[in-house]
Amino acid sequence: MSSPTSESAATLTLPIVNDGDVVRGRQAVRDLAVAAKLSLIDQTKLVTATSELARNTLVYGGGGELRASTRHESGRVGIEVEFIDDGPGIPDMDLALTDGWTSGSGLGLGLSGAKRLVDDFEVDSSAGHGTRVRIVKWKR
Repeated sequence: MSSPTSESAATLTLPIVNDGDVVRGRQAVRDLAVAAKLSLIDQTKLVTATSELARNTLVYGGGGELRASTRHESGRVGIEVEFIDDGPGIPDMDLALTDGWTSGSGLGLGLSGAKRLVDDFEVDSSAGHGTRVRIVKWKR
């Protein structure tokens, strides 16, 4: 029996080093979502998650990069976005994913809110080793 195929188109990579980069990343992801024909609601959810995670990359990770691509897997299409930084990392993932908790002055809804907005969500982080967050929103 063959395994499901998983391919992704060319990856768009953008630096995140200032507020303008957060805006550019959000727009680039919106463009990919429109091209993939995600519904307006799913576009909005993906762009909102992208905005939150790009801002986290800038504020807490000290900057990094955003990688976005269209994914084709098992006959479905989606948009995958990764946020990568070399910052201090997240020492307590459970705490960081708790609604209302914040290590800064925000509302504490960034990671947990982004997780609720997308279909696939994974974080790879540890204290002192940076953070990688990967999200996917699939076309319905």
